Amino acid sequence: MDKKSIAGIAVIALLFVGFTWFNSYEKKKFEKAHAEWQARQDSLLAAQQPEAVETPDIPEVPDVADADSSVDSSVASAQSAQASVVGDLLAQAGRADAEEFTVENDVMTVRFSTRGGRITGVTLKDYDRYAPKGEQGRPVELFDPASARFALTFFLKIGTRNVPVNTMDYTFSAAPVRTSDEGTQSVVMRLPVSEGAWLEYEYLIYNAQTPQRDYLVDFDVRLVNMAPEMAGQSTLGIEWSNLSYQNERGFKNENMYTTVAYRFPGESSIEELGMSDERKSKNVSTAVGWVAFKQQFFSSVFIAPENFSYADMAFATAQPGSGYVKEFAAQMGVPYNAQTEGYDFAFYFGPNKYSILRKVEVDGERLSLERLIPLGWGIFGWINRWCVIPVFDFLRNYIGSFGVIILILAVLIRLIISPLTYKSYVSMAKMRLVKPQIDELNKKYPKQEDAMKRQQATMELYKKAGINPMGGCIPMLIQFPILIAMFRFFPASIELRGQSFLWSHDLSAYDSVLDLPFSIPFYGDHVSLFALLMCLSTFVYSYYNYQQTASSQPQMAGMKFMMVYLMPLMLLFWFNDYASGLCYYYLLSNLLTIGQTLVIRRLVDDSKIQAIMAANAARKSNGKKSKFQQRYEELLRQQEAQQHARKK
Repeated sequence: MDKKSIAGIAVIALLFVGFTWFNSYEKKKFEKAHAEWQARQDSLLAAQQPEAVETPDIPEVPDVADADSSVDSSVASAQSAQASVVGDLLAQAGRADAEEFTVENDVMTVRFSTRGGRITGVTLKDYDRYAPKGEQGRPVELFDPASARFALTFFLKIGTRNVPVNTMDYTFSAAPVRTSDEGTQSVVMRLPVSEGAWLEYEYLIYNAQTPQRDYLVDFDVRLVNMAPEMAGQSTLGIEWSNLSYQNERGFKNENMYTTVAYRFPGESSIEELGMSDERKSKNVSTAVGWVAFKQQFFSSVFIAPENFSYADMAFATAQPGSGYVKEFAAQMGVPYNAQTEGYDFAFYFGPNKYSILRKVEVDGERLSLERLIPLGWGIFGWINRWCVIPVFDFLRNYIGSFGVIILILAVLIRLIISPLTYKSYVSMAKMRLVKPQIDELNKKYPKQEDAMKRQQATMELYKKAGINPMGGCIPMLIQFPILIAMFRFFPASIELRGQSFLWSHDLSAYDSVLDLPFSIPFYGDHVSLFALLMCLSTFVYSYYNYQQTASSQPQMAGMKFMMVYLMPLMLLFWFNDYASGLCYYYLLSNLLTIGQTLVIRRLVDDSKIQAIMAANAARKSNGKKSKFQQRYEELLRQQEAQQHARKK
């Protein structure tokens, strides 16, 4: 093993050690950031208050719905004290019992509670949660109803006091659900504040038979005659939080794609808090168009067409095996003045499906919700959006098996890049044919101080033979964006969710042919056969490719361990938890590449390549050197002169 191989192994070892250290550092950093965020959460209401006014404590009032008709004096006194602070109507709303009810359309069921006038749960009818064999059939629920919070926070002017109000502390009165002729269902809930003044919520649930409309819930907030009751304030606060269920098979993979996302007004791209196994928070003090609690394949999005003034967001990661993935929390604010009569918000509760999200609009404005799907940035995203997804959707219309669709997709991609594969093989063949002459140059200039002359002679030989030393690498670099695009596409494609092929029951999750009674560090507690076969095919391809390049490029000999053995082993540990559809695609790609190379090798005649090289050499033997070659040779001469000067 030469120095380069040892250096390569050392670099990889340092990367592993550095990654472990970085995770520990980030954990401490996130815990500190979350503590700061939590402190800001606790003080936000006080910060909104226009002036410091001492607010008396409101005594707890027990529920008296089933109490005896004679209320004892202590309870009556507490009720009186509470009414004196927030008013009779709000005091009654604080004591009232909550009611729960559901409204549904063809794609989802929405649960409501009059406590806080909020949505407490959403069930998606067309998608099932992952469950072990024999327990399937439970539909996807976006979040735990017990954890769902949504509240407006503001201040009322009662007497000489500014009293903070959090709508989660009060029970709204709900009108009967109304259904229009078009099938739109209207849920109206009111919170009375004083005589003739109330806060009103109206939720509109559509059944338009178009997913981009039916997964969207309009949420209108009306401040009816509230201006005289409101204290002087410039912002209304909004609190939104819930705990997301684990809906997919692999916690690690689902957690990787579960985060908080948000969009700045007018931007086509989005921002995310990123991935973490602990806690993470972000405070944005500028306008935000929407905030999303994003899971791997589903999202809950709160949309403000007129934008939030700010957004403080955070998440905490649940423990594996708990049945949950992340606890989300967000606090936003919207501008308020005495002329404000209400706000038009909206919720999106639905799948992260590109064909749906790209069409979601509110008030005629596209929201760029499709960016919630992590298809990659730059050229990787372009390849997925404009090439892979259209072809994939076209094939889905005619082929029922997603395994066959992936096979066809792999074949099409190999055919498209076959000219690059051919050029790469021809370049390697040329390098192989000139190897005897390279060996002669190495014998002619054996000493280290002759390295510059040896390099000049080698470049001159390449020039005459028409060889580009990078000819074998450039085609591979051009293929690299496609490989990365596929790496982003398959784990994010909801179309693969729940689709079985061969031994894999879900192409969007890992396949397991053997569950281990223990967990192997960096590997897991199962054996993914698709990942194993993919790594074996990578080993075969790397070994074959090494045999071709090592004979023509002696410097490749020292890379054998890293290329042939270490890289496939690292991929095995890396991909064991990844989507089986991705591993299946890479397996097909490797096999097709090997087959394609074997076919090209049979079709390409080395004697013809040698004749072409001879013709190039004859044509260029008296030709003028290019400017690049002149600069390169001048650089070599300068380096050689510096080397001689150092020796003196």
